[in-house]
Amino acid sequence: MRAEQFTGTVRRGAPSLATALALAIAAAVPLASAAPVTFTATLSGAQEDVPNNSTGVANAVVSLDTAAHTLAVSFTFSNLLGTTAAAHIHCCTAAPGTGAAPVATQVPTFSGFPLGVTSGTYTSSFDTLLAATYNPSFLTSNGGSTAAAEASLLAGMSAGLAYLNIHTSLFPNGEIRGFLSPVAVPEPASLGLLGVGLAGLAAVRRRRRA
Repeated sequence: MRAEQFTGTVRRGAPSLATALALAIAAAVPLASAAPVTFTATLSGAQEDVPNNSTGVANAVVSLDTAAHTLAVSFTFSNLLGTTAAAHIHCCTAAPGTGAAPVATQVPTFSGFPLGVTSGTYTSSFDTLLAATYNPSFLTSNGGSTAAAEASLLAGMSAGLAYLNIHTSLFPNGEIRGFLSPVAVPEPASLGLLGVGLAGLAAVRRRRRA
């Protein structure tokens, strides 16, 4: 594990226009192959393998860098009906976006995850070449190699077969969860074309002002 930060209060903030534009552009282009690969998820009770009526919500960003061998996990959660007992990434389900899977990351929970609360934040970075980053059974099922476990986790998340969930006192099997989806990154050629287009638009605006 490299670094971690957590608290029992929720941080809120509206995305900037620039961020919204960047996300819109990213959604329109294919996923780039360069590391790191970033995934997002929105967690809810309705997405649990046995859906429930939880009012809890969470937004997560997970990034796996196979060059630096790091797994960065960050999420905020609020309005849980029970108090937190654990949080994990599970992998891999039989089909994308559905079903249940064993815990892939460390047990009994992410190190430093705030317990006994109904809202909070969590941020931590893990070394994917350390056995302690994984559930021992996930490591064993991948031949006992951390390199193979890292590759399997990345493949599962990329295929929509992995999810992050939060377990609570009222829902020990998971109160809220969300499947991780890769965030598309513009290819260099796409970025170049976008830059040309924006430059042209700026030139037109300058001429109109003149």
